Amino acid sequence: MEMRAVVLREFGGPLEVNEIDQPVAGPGQVLVRVAASGVNPLDTKIQAGKAAHAKTRLPAVLGLDLAGVVEAVGPDTLGFAPGDEVYGLTGGVGHLQGSLAQYAAVDARLLALKPRSLSMREAAALPLAVITAWEGLVDRAGVRAAQKVLVHGGAGGVGSVAVQIARARGAEVYATGSPRSLEAIGRLGAVPVDYTSTPVEDYVAKYTGGEGFDIVVDTVGGATLDASFAAARIYTGHVVSALGWGSHSLAPLSFRGATYSGVFTLLPMLTGRGREHHGEIMREAAALADAGALVPVLDPRHFTMDTVADAHTLVANRTAAGKVVVDITN
Repeated sequence: MEMRAVVLREFGGPLEVNEIDQPVAGPGQVLVRVAASGVNPLDTKIQAGKAAHAKTRLPAVLGLDLAGVVEAVGPDTLGFAPGDEVYGLTGGVGHLQGSLAQYAAVDARLLALKPRSLSMREAAALPLAVITAWEGLVDRAGVRAAQKVLVHGGAGGVGSVAVQIARARGAEVYATGSPRSLEAIGRLGAVPVDYTSTPVEDYVAKYTGGEGFDIVVDTVGGATLDASFAAARIYTGHVVSALGWGSHSLAPLSFRGATYSGVFTLLPMLTGRGREHHGEIMREAAALADAGALVPVLDPRHFTMDTVADAHTLVANRTAAGKVVVDITN
């Protein structure tokens, strides 16, 4: 049997809608009929050939985030049955088929039941952002009640989720953004900080009395990571970043006696190790969503496999008003 899929044949080349073989669920896998696929900045970098760390093999079906319905269950696969609505961060890197296709054979360890309160589109907007934010805030930094958390890029995909996770765990949350994003940050329940007009030392002084934030989440990288080091709490502060690349001076962090952790969200998919934890995080996120504590922020525009190039352009140009999602099946 064949299915429609969006295929990338060369880095920097176009995304083509082709008929390819429909996968079959192997041991430990489920076959998912894909309903929606989230589009992340990483997807556009992979297409452009600027994400060597994703180790994508061509020709490739891209798409990291997935929401859909279990069509079939492979041998020795537990926990899911045909008809289950599921979501997860499941492919589009390494040798794993992505979600821009009608069907995907997925390692069941990467999946969780979709939040009952969310649509397929909303669920597909969450996985990469949730796992990245969770690994930084919960796994690395151990966020807890009464801590002061600073999220850089609080209106972005990962940032908006990080704000909500930190608040759900009782933290007092502050988030940086440009003037046009401050209102959105405020709606998420964080104290908005205009990074374009407020130096790091000024907001550290204003909101922490100069002591610094207990946890600083960097979702931007570059100069923002350097600013994160200067904003960490003296002695006990912890900076987490998913974009800790390039050359950075650790002096500001060291002089505050603070610590740093890196997050590489793709590692379980690329290595096969730790995939169970991704499923656990997705289950935790579903519970938060169903409790009303985690709401995805979606761009209102709709895209299909035939217009996926427009979706990628929107994300690459950073002009989306929330997470961009591609509808695969109705």
